[in-house]
Formats: sequence, structure tokens, C-alpha cells
Amino acid sequence: MSFNFRDHYFHRAKKECFLARAVYKLEEIQSRYKILKPGMRVLDLGAAPGSWTQLACRVVGPAGLIVGVDLKEIEHPFPKHVVVMQRDVGEVAFEEELIALYSPFDVVLSDMAPATSGIRNADSARSALLFEIAFRVARSTLRPQGHFLAKIFQGSDFHRLLLEVKKEFEWVKVVKPNASRKESKEIYILAMRFKKSP
Repeated sequence: MSFNFRDHYFHRAKKECFLARAVYKLEEIQSRYKILKPGMRVLDLGAAPGSWTQLACRVVGPAGLIVGVDLKEIEHPFPKHVVVMQRDVGEVAFEEELIALYSPFDVVLSDMAPATSGIRNADSARSALLFEIAFRVARSTLRPQGHFLAKIFQGSDFHRLLLEVKKEFEWVKVVKPNASRKESKEIYILAMRFKKSP
């Protein structure tokens, strides 16, 4: 059953010319909450192979801007309003470059996930660290009232991080899209309307 589930989304992505099945997680969140709109500036962290960037690109259109970032190279050719960067998101120099060249953003997305070891506590801790990095970048690059969507594995740090996000945004919801496997511990924190400090 698990194989068939993956198979369905895998083949659907191929048929619809998306680079990965992960696109359907963002598509479901977008259809429900409308976080992306034409003309927006969007930062996509952990973008490779590029399916979230593909979907965001279609929604914001040529009047918008997408910056897709990953440690891995993103080889897919994108239109001119998409900037692809091969960088370590955790480096301070990268954050400074983002602020100097592209921010503020209307939306910061993060589908970053650690290379899993199968040891639940260790994987959750690594996921929490990636989430914290994404949250830090969001706080420094989002415009007031901007939105943040990021993956995190359920674990001991989850509730602490959720409370931190709630302090910074007017509306926060925990989301598990249908395209996430039922047995997966991944969930998404969706935070809307950033309360940016003056």
C-alpha cells in the first residue's frame, strides 16, 4: 500500500512535468491557504530538485521573483524571474547576500530535511536544527505581514519551536498534507502575517 501511494504521486509528477512528487504538498497548502500570489517575491530553501520552485514560479508569474537555494545543484532551466543559488543556507555570509541582493520576501518556504539515519531522536534533532535555520532566515528576510512555511519532523523540539513561531506571526497552523506519507513524521508549520519588529 505504501508503495502504491508513492507510485501514484511519483507518476502524477512525471505526467504533469514536475521535478518531484513533493510539489503536491505545497500545491495542497497553496490551494487551501493561498500563501502565494502573482507578483510576490519568494525564497525557497532546500529547493532541489526544484518542484516547489516550479509551482511558485507558475503562481507568482514573471512580475514576481523566486530565489531557490540548495546545497545540491539545481539543474532544471527556469525562466528569468527565478534565481538559483547553490549555497549552505546556514552560513551567515549567505544570509547577508540574500539581504543585500533580494530581500525583503513576501514568502519564505523551506522543505529542507536531513539525511535520515533511521534513529528517530537523531533525525528529529537534525530536522529541528534545519527548521531553526529556516526560521532565522525568515525573520531576517521577510517583509512585515509576510508568510513562512517550513518542514519539521515531530520530536522533542517541536513544541518549543512552534511556540517561538507563534510569537513572531499573527496566525500559525500545523499542517500535514495528504501527499506526505501517513507513516512519515514530517509535518509543516505554516505561519502567516509576520509581526516584523520596527
